[in-house]
Amino acid sequence: MKVNFLDLKGQYQSIKPEIDDAIQQVLDRSAFAAGPFVKAFEEHFAAAHQARFCAGVNSGTAALHISLMALEIGRGDEVIVPANTFFATPEAVSLAGATPVFVDHEPDYYNIDPAQIEKAITSRTRAVIAVNLYGQPAQLDKIKAIAAKHNLLLIEDCAQSHLATLNGQSTGTFGICGCFSFYPGKNLGAYGEGGAVITDDEALYKKLMMLRDHGSAVKYHHDLIGHNYRLEGMQGAILDVKLKYLPEWTEKRRRNADLYRSALAGIPEVVVPREMAGARHVYHIFCVRVPRRDELIKYLGDHQVYTGIHYPIPCHQQNAYAGLGYKAGDLPLSESYAGQLLSLPMSEMLKEEELLYVCETIKQFYTA
Repeated sequence: MKVNFLDLKGQYQSIKPEIDDAIQQVLDRSAFAAGPFVKAFEEHFAAAHQARFCAGVNSGTAALHISLMALEIGRGDEVIVPANTFFATPEAVSLAGATPVFVDHEPDYYNIDPAQIEKAITSRTRAVIAVNLYGQPAQLDKIKAIAAKHNLLLIEDCAQSHLATLNGQSTGTFGICGCFSFYPGKNLGAYGEGGAVITDDEALYKKLMMLRDHGSAVKYHHDLIGHNYRLEGMQGAILDVKLKYLPEWTEKRRRNADLYRSALAGIPEVVVPREMAGARHVYHIFCVRVPRRDELIKYLGDHQVYTGIHYPIPCHQQNAYAGLGYKAGDLPLSESYAGQLLSLPMSEMLKEEELLYVCETIKQFYTA
């Protein structure tokens, strides 16, 4: 049996008539750059996340960068970020001209550790970016309290947490803004690149809308230096169709996660992800911790089970940040877990028999 890490083709086939119609509408109206289809999606996405405003942009990285720009974070400033995240999180800080300060993650949930945040604060610290990694909210209530105590801005990286909640509150609404990615493999993925920023702050929203369009609120009148970060009309239309299915798809992911836990329970080598109390994990990634990770990957591949690693090199150990002076052992959990974490196939299209085959193959590896 072949089990792909994702099945984007199957997902498209399941809603093909609606997607094709949405694309045709964009073509018929020639609304290619921002425009009415993006506006409709922005309104629906904001409502789905209990937010007042949404600014669509052309990637999750752009969402982070434009948020930092709008908040006037730049040269001389420090922004605290987790080391266990995709490179775009600290990269956006660097693009804004500020310096990322890396901290370790919690041992159980893999999200940024609030205790380590407080230790990393200096007189130059302006903000904290809390990443809701793999689909699980970070300890956002604690992080928000730390940020308020030290007069810091809290920005959420929600690239993997569409529709996730903590104590009933949507991720992306705990801080000043929440930044989302619609990269094709995300729980809500475009057919290309896409992103968005949600916020309840109207002044920030207006500034974001200007910055995404060359610093302009009125055509050919440029009050700020911005970027060409507009979301394409085609992507807005596609995302608006898929957004209607996201609650159903999310529940399927959560059911698959429960099935994984049950099927893997008899394999002591496999540490399955835990859900934090009060958190609604949306399982963008079903990440397990295992010994002999690379050998297991090869064994699974030999049996046509395709997996991923998120992420093999912690951000503070990337060559791009060698100049910051981090040493081996500075962030021990991020460094040790990087060789143990394995992402198993996970999507709303994953069938029960496929999932059980994955688990049986893992069992065979460790009992061989």
